[in-house]
Amino acid sequence: MADQEEKTEAPTSRRRGEARQKGQVAKSMELNSVAILFAGFVSLYIYRWKIYDGITQMMIRVIQEAAHTPITLSSTCHYTFMGCLWFAKLLAPIMIILMITGVLVNILQIGWLFTLQPIMPDPSKVNPLSGIKNLFSPNKLFDVVKEVLKLVVISVVAYITLKNDFPLFLALSDQSVGGILELLFGTIFKAGLRIAVALLVLAILDLIYQRYRNEKQLKMTKQEVKDERKQTEGDPLVKGKIRSLQVEMAMRRMMSEVPKATVVLTNPTFIAIALKYEMGIDKAPVVLAKGKRKTAERIREIAKENGIPIVEDKPLARAMYEVIEIGTQIPTEFFTPVAEILAYVYKLKEKVA
Repeated sequence: MADQEEKTEAPTSRRRGEARQKGQVAKSMELNSVAILFAGFVSLYIYRWKIYDGITQMMIRVIQEAAHTPITLSSTCHYTFMGCLWFAKLLAPIMIILMITGVLVNILQIGWLFTLQPIMPDPSKVNPLSGIKNLFSPNKLFDVVKEVLKLVVISVVAYITLKNDFPLFLALSDQSVGGILELLFGTIFKAGLRIAVALLVLAILDLIYQRYRNEKQLKMTKQEVKDERKQTEGDPLVKGKIRSLQVEMAMRRMMSEVPKATVVLTNPTFIAIALKYEMGIDKAPVVLAKGKRKTAERIREIAKENGIPIVEDKPLARAMYEVIEIGTQIPTEFFTPVAEILAYVYKLKEKVA
C-alpha cells in the first residue's frame, strides 16, 4: 500500500543522507563538460607556443635520425613510443588542468563525496523491462532534447565563427608556419569560448532540472515518514509507556520524602507543598514535594499518617507553587511568611510536648 500511496512529503534529513551515500545526488554532467571545455581551450591557447616548439623539436630530431637509422620493427616501435612519450609531456599540463577542473566542479556541485555504491552490481540496472520503460520516460525525453540543442548550438556557433574568419584563411598561403598556427589557434580559441558560453546556459538549466528531479525522487509518502520517525525516535506507544513509568517512579520518590517534612502548606484542597527545615543543618526550607488535586490529596494523607502539621495559606501556597522546584530551597521572597509558619509549627510542637 505504501508503494501505491502518493509521495507528497518532503524528504527527511535521514533520507537525504542515505541517498547521498548511495551516490544519488543532484549533479549536472553538462556543467562539468562546459567547465572542462572552457579550461581546455584556455589552457590550449596559453600553451600553444610551447606545444608548437615541442612538436618542432621532435620533428627535427626525427628527420635528423631518419637519414642514418634503418627502418625495422624495433626502430619503428622505439620512435612510436618516444613520440607518444613526447606528446604526453607536452600535454601533461593541460591534462592536469582539466582533471583539477573536473574535480573542483564536482565538489562545488555536491561537496566532497566518495562512495563506491553507484558501481556496485545491481540486477535492477540490467533488467530489460526497466530499460525499455526508461527509454520512454520524461527524463530520457529531456536528455534527447538537451543533446539536440547542444548539437544545434555547437554547429551554429562554429559555423558563424568560421564564416567570419574565412577571408583570413584565404591569405594563409603567404603566411609562415607560425602565422598559420597563430590564426588557427585564435580561431579555435574564439569558437571554443563562444561554444562554452552558449552551452553554459544549457548547463544551468540542466542543473536546475537535475535538482528538481532528485528532489522528486527523494519525496516520501506519509507512511514512510511515520515509519522513519518510529525507527529514529521509537514507537510513540512505547515512548508514552516509558514516560508514564518515569512519571510514576518520580511520584513514588517524591511521596517517599513527604514523611521527612516539617510542615505541609495547603490551599487547602487544590494545592499541597511539603517543606523541610532543620535548624543548624538547612540554610533555608527545602521543598520535598508539591502537587495539585489528587497528588495534593495524597500528600495530605501521608502527612496525617505521619503526624506532620498541615497549615492552610491560600495566597502563599498559590504563589509558591508556580515558582518553586522539588529538591530546591525556597526563594528569598518567601523566607518571612514561611518563617512565621515554621515558628507557629514549633510552638505547636512545644505545646504538644
